[in-house]
Amino acid sequence: MNTVNEKLAELAALFCLPGTIKDVKVINHGNINASYDVVMENEGSEHRYVFQKLNIYVFKNPKQIMSNIEKITGHISEKLEAEGKSRDNVMHFAHCENGKNYLVDNQGFWRISEYVPNSITINVCDDLDKLRSAGKAFGNFQVMLSDFDATELYETIPNFHNTRSRIAVLMRHANEDPCGRADEVQEELARIKKLKPLAVRFNELIDSQEMPIRVTHNDTKINNVLFDKDTGEAKTVIDLDTVMPGLVAHDFGDAIRFAANTAAEDEADLSKVSLDIDRFRAFAEGFIPELKQYLTPIEIKTMALGAFVMTVEVAVRFLDDYITGDQYFKTLYRGHNLVRARCQLKLAEEMYDRMGEMNKVISEVAGMVF
Repeated sequence: MNTVNEKLAELAALFCLPGTIKDVKVINHGNINASYDVVMENEGSEHRYVFQKLNIYVFKNPKQIMSNIEKITGHISEKLEAEGKSRDNVMHFAHCENGKNYLVDNQGFWRISEYVPNSITINVCDDLDKLRSAGKAFGNFQVMLSDFDATELYETIPNFHNTRSRIAVLMRHANEDPCGRADEVQEELARIKKLKPLAVRFNELIDSQEMPIRVTHNDTKINNVLFDKDTGEAKTVIDLDTVMPGLVAHDFGDAIRFAANTAAEDEADLSKVSLDIDRFRAFAEGFIPELKQYLTPIEIKTMALGAFVMTVEVAVRFLDDYITGDQYFKTLYRGHNLVRARCQLKLAEEMYDRMGEMNKVISEVAGMVF
C-alpha cells in the first residue's frame, strides 16, 4: 500500500467510515484542492466518497467554510424533507467522533463527502439542453436558500467578489512588481483600466444599498454541477467552499463566463475566444424562470452586467497571480496565468461590446422590459 492510500485509510477510520478502501483515483479537475475519488467496500457492498485536503493558502479560514457548508446543506435537507422530496441529491459530509465535519492533522485540513450516486461531472459543454439544466440547478440552489439569512454565514474569503478592491490590489502589485513580470503585462493593465468604470458598477450598487446581499455559490462553473449518468439531467450543485454572502448576478455571471465562452478559459489562441449567445440564452432559460419571483427588478436587469463583471474580475485575478508568482491557481507551465488573463480579457471586451444583445436575451427570458 502506498503512502497516499495509507493516509486515506487512516482518514476513513477517523471519519468513522465502515469497510476498507478498494480503489483510489486522483481527481484532476479543479484548480485549488487535492481530491481523491475513493471506493470503499463493506460486507459486499461498495460506497464512493470524495476525500479532500483543502488548500489553506487559498482558504485561510477552513473551519468557517465547513460551518457554512453544515448550515446550508442542513437547511436544504430540511426543506426537501418537509416537502417530501428525496435528500439523496444533497451533498453530505462525514463526521468524526467529535461531531465535526472536518479533521486537522500535521498533514493538513481534511474532509470527506459522500459521492452522489449515478452522477458525473462535465468540464466543457456545448449541449444547450445540459446548459439549460445546469442553469436550473444553480437557480434552484438560490431558490432553496432564498429564505436563509445570509448574515448567518461567514465571509470566508473577504472581498472575494469586490471587483474594485481586486483591481486596486492588482495595480498595487504591478507597481511593486515582486517577480519582475510587470513589464510583460502593461497592455493588459491598460485594458483593465479602460474597463474599470463599468466593472465596478456592482460596488456602486452595493454602496447605495440597491442590490440585496443573498447566499450565493460564488463558483458556478458547469463542472460544479453533477449530472445524472442516464438522463443527462442536472442532479445537484457541488463544491460549496465559496458559499457565502454575495450577489445573484455574480453567480449567473461566473457561469456564463465559463459556459458561454467558445474556448477554454486558458485558450492561448484568442481567435477562438468569443461569446456564444445561444449558450448564454440556454443557461439563462434554466436559471431565471423559477428564481425570478424571489429577485428584485434590479437583480434581473443586471444579470448580463454580471457576466461582464465576473469575466473582468477573473482576468484581474489571473493577472494578479501571474505578477505575484503564481501562488493561488494551479499552473501547468510558466505564463499559464497570463494566458488565462488574456483569454478572459478578450471575452470581457466582447461582452462589453455585446451588452445590449445580452440584455435583450435576459429581458425576453424574464418577461421584463428594460
